[in-house]
Amino acid sequence: MAYQQGDMRRMMDSDPKAPLRLSSGRLSTVRYVFLVHIEDGIPSALERAALEYADAILIGWPEEDAADVVTPPQQQYDYISQQFDWGEERIAQFMKWERDDKPADMADSLVSIADCIAAIRKAYQPQFLLPTFAEIRRVVEDEWNEDMDRIEAENKEAHPGATGDDADDAPAAPAAAGAADGANAAAGGNGAAGTAEDGAAGTSTTGTER
Repeated sequence: MAYQQGDMRRMMDSDPKAPLRLSSGRLSTVRYVFLVHIEDGIPSALERAALEYADAILIGWPEEDAADVVTPPQQQYDYISQQFDWGEERIAQFMKWERDDKPADMADSLVSIADCIAAIRKAYQPQFLLPTFAEIRRVVEDEWNEDMDRIEAENKEAHPGATGDDADDAPAAPAAAGAADGANAAAGGNGAAGTAEDGAAGTSTTGTER
């Protein structure tokens, strides 16, 4: 189903929790597309952080009748539906970057989409603590730098006679495989994302970048 601007606001008049039910599936679908796109290479720190941020927003996604889920007051409907609409705009831009094979831009759009979905979750589950992208990126960048240092050390050990680009290029394929395995492991650990994606099967992405 394609969502147009204003669809969610009209839906909320009769179904106030519709954004909570539908938004997780939208993010889960985009997250999966991004994972497939980057899994054959060595993800950058930004790409890893974007994926982990989406995971953090989706993990433990609540049911509508969960004890800590509230029904927002009507004066919040415009805000919540706007976040959903903005997410749809960014999804359309994300799909454009996918067609253009621009993973860094896809990562930026994924972060923006996750921001919108996080705002929706916060409106319905105000006591649930959500991390910020900045917090996740700091941790991921430290891990990424450690990985790059390790790969460089392994390159030098495996090719002691090589220098410069020759040494860097030699083990690229094994390193890429390892990074892809790590990304797949992160995806496998996020049961909420898979559940949300199943619930959103058949949903298409529409809109334009804000």
